[in-house]
Amino acid sequence: MGANELIVAMATASIVIACVLLHTEVLQLLKTITQDRMPARSGIAFSVLGLVILHVIEIWFFAFGYYFLLDNSALGTLMTTTESSLADFVYYSATVYTTLGFGDIVPTGPIRFLTGVEAVMGLTLITWSASFMFLEMQRYWSRD
Repeated sequence: MGANELIVAMATASIVIACVLLHTEVLQLLKTITQDRMPARSGIAFSVLGLVILHVIEIWFFAFGYYFLLDNSALGTLMTTTESSLADFVYYSATVYTTLGFGDIVPTGPIRFLTGVEAVMGLTLITWSASFMFLEMQRYWSRD
């Protein structure tokens, strides 16, 4: 593993750790805020909105990772038809995180590692949120 691959791997690990820690804390916060303090429908709606915001923040974490790493062309590129902007990195991150993957932006070089890990993280974090919401709905709907 060369220096460029090591830089990408360390940046990827940092982003993954930040997302997992943030996700853990926000789920606990949502449970604490909604637990027995809100009517069932309000609690569910609040949790869903909170999770949407959480996933958008996590997408931005990865987007900033691409933005800063791709400032050094030795770490790779995102092949597009235009000059990449921060909005392109956010769009690319969202398509990877959700595993939608349109294919209109293609990574090259060591940055591909971040892309692969982001897809796994997006799948993991989205299913974690779905499991959380399932348990919250069971709890709320059993109260009604």
